Amino acid sequence: MGKIAFVFPGQGSQTVGMGKDFYESDQTVQSIFQEADSTLGFSLTDLILNGPQEDLTLTANTQPALLTVSFALYQAVLKAGITPDYTAGHSLGEYSALTASGAMTFKEAVHTVRKRGEYMEEAVPNGIGTMSAVLGMDQAQLEELTADITREGNTVQLANINCPGQIVISGTTEGVQLAAVKAKENGAKRAIPLNVSGPFHSILMEPAAAKLAETLSSIEVKQAITPVISNVTAQPVTQPEEIKEKLIEQLISPVRWEESIRTLLDLGVDTFIEIGPGKVLSGLIKKIDRSVSIYSVNDKVSLENTVHALRGN
Repeated sequence: MGKIAFVFPGQGSQTVGMGKDFYESDQTVQSIFQEADSTLGFSLTDLILNGPQEDLTLTANTQPALLTVSFALYQAVLKAGITPDYTAGHSLGEYSALTASGAMTFKEAVHTVRKRGEYMEEAVPNGIGTMSAVLGMDQAQLEELTADITREGNTVQLANINCPGQIVISGTTEGVQLAAVKAKENGAKRAIPLNVSGPFHSILMEPAAAKLAETLSSIEVKQAITPVISNVTAQPVTQPEEIKEKLIEQLISPVRWEESIRTLLDLGVDTFIEIGPGKVLSGLIKKIDRSVSIYSVNDKVSLENTVHALRGN
């Protein structure tokens, strides 16, 4: 058997009630949820388990909620005897990956992502910036097109390079709309506006990156025990200084997800386990390489199925 990578989802995968069956039956999971509550000073647990969805979807709530559930599910996977050779996470999911890899304590990670969410919400006034998914267009062509629009005074850039034929763009509302129109004129199949509260992973997030740098300077990042694939470079990182540096850059840089998965494939990974709510990353990985084994763990049944499949190999 080849190597195993654990991958952790980012914003957009949250749902009310995520992690509930583990929470109700596992003391380790309960203590992780309680630690989140006491660190943040309010009941994140109540918001995760009972909603309402619109409060859970606020960036400053979504980020700690997803981290908490992902880290709790990760503990359940470890308890079942499965360990990773590498970890990776999509945007916010990189914090789950770093926590799982021992680079951050859960307490410091949950505090940091709460702040990160607040900074991202504050960076750009509502309605000024947005994101869209562009389907069926070549990356180099889209890069050129967004650069042209940016030069003309409407900022727009590639934000998530997810899988072949799926790239998310981010920038000013005007810039993103112009790019969507131009992309379709140049052969893109579709451009789908995303329901997000800001232009994440774009240069417009500079104010958030500056504040995040301050927050990160006050926490201890340790050497990662398991290498983490950085969103910014799509290469493994383990050293504390580089980890911090890349987390700051990550806010204004594209998430190189497709490249990150290709790096893991080159490193000998043939089994991917998505840990956290939803199956977004599993879908993307399938589009990158259909030959690998992909499992997702988001509840007790899916954990049992994953353990059974891996033991059966």
